[in-house]
Amino acid sequence: MPAFKADDPVRAELDLRAVPRGSAVSEVARQMTTLIAGGTFPAGSRLPPERRLAATLGVGRSAVREALAALEVLGLVTVRPGSGTYIRGSVSELLPTTLSWGLMLSAEHTAHLSEVRGALEVRAAALAAARCGPEDLDRLRGHLEAMEARTGDLRAFVEADAAFHLQLARAAGNAVLGDLLQTVRSLLRVWVDRGLRSHEQALTACREHRAVYAAIAAGDGAAAGAAMDAHMRTAGDRVERAGEPRPAG
Repeated sequence: MPAFKADDPVRAELDLRAVPRGSAVSEVARQMTTLIAGGTFPAGSRLPPERRLAATLGVGRSAVREALAALEVLGLVTVRPGSGTYIRGSVSELLPTTLSWGLMLSAEHTAHLSEVRGALEVRAAALAAARCGPEDLDRLRGHLEAMEARTGDLRAFVEADAAFHLQLARAAGNAVLGDLLQTVRSLLRVWVDRGLRSHEQALTACREHRAVYAAIAAGDGAAAGAAMDAHMRTAGDRVERAGEPRPAG
């Protein structure tokens, strides 16, 4: 498997440029995506170590680590503890292109993506109310109960939350809608993870998901859409505030 070698000339480092202040994570993600899409880092190759990348880009290692984590969420790289970060062998054409447009981690476009996601989620909830069967409802309820049981563990809570929305999209019975939602959620995932900061926010999200579930269980598409719209407004506000410093403590 191709790998970065510390004693070899690093072609990628010739292409990387120092990052402007105030945009470290976004710019690192953009440059790495451009190199991946252009074939500088071929499929299966190992990236240079975080310390080397940070020095080349003129940023802290935390910015590199966060950018690589974002690319992992999107399926562009895989991180192997104790080994390094590798370019995935099969990367969809859509994500590198989308990232190259500057959508990834861009505050300006994050709000726009959040609006798109909201509209899709509202439609999915309305369709699910009309189309979901008993098994769909059981799975939705299971994910909701998992959320309610994990409000003290925000990482686990976010996973249960994502599972709820994924199941809802499946219950809507529209594969295209589900694929669009999955793409938008992937692009927003890093910001969603950052945005949920407290036990109280998790409790609010649980109440909102419970309202969505109740409307779907009742077969009321209008109520399901309205409940999801209310939830998306709250979630969108959290996403837009995700880039703000976390409060002390």
